[in-house]
Amino acid sequence: MARSSSGFVAGLTAAALAVVGFLAYQASANAPADLAAAPSAPSSSPSAPAPGGPKQPAEDPAALPLKSGTGTRVVYALGEKRVWLVDGKNRVTRTFTVAPSTVHPKPGTYTVTSRSGQVPGSDGVPIEHVVRFAHIDGVTIGFSAAVDGTMPTPDPARRTGGIRMTRPDGDAMWTFATVNSKVVVVP
Repeated sequence: MARSSSGFVAGLTAAALAVVGFLAYQASANAPADLAAAPSAPSSSPSAPAPGGPKQPAEDPAALPLKSGTGTRVVYALGEKRVWLVDGKNRVTRTFTVAPSTVHPKPGTYTVTSRSGQVPGSDGVPIEHVVRFAHIDGVTIGFSAAVDGTMPTPDPARRTGGIRMTRPDGDAMWTFATVNSKVVVVP
């Protein structure tokens, strides 16, 4: 009996291997040709972005926006609710999403005017690593992180200028954006 059951198991194993082999062959036959191709050399066409430089937003949602300035800077995209920290070689050192304030700066170039380690926010929430760069209609605009780590949606009935980020992102902003640093706001 053992001899016939082992033959049965061997037959099932052989059949299973044949099915797996057939499916693997079908999958490889239907794979796109460029999937296994080696990466191509970078394009030298004038329209290709420079390595580490701005890219078309459609390529990568976290790509640095076109026309976002040059040099060391903080880039804040209002529509994307995203910030990029960009070094002097036009390389993004960090990017992250933010919770915007109810008062928004107009697109343009600003300078960090002041910083505070820890203060109450305009909404009453304790905040840290405050980096201020604009003053719009009596409201000071700046980046900050809530001490409790939250990034709440601001109350639209209140005029606030705090652009909130996570605490780790706030730490990075604090280290990167000192007084007189450039901040570029894009739509």
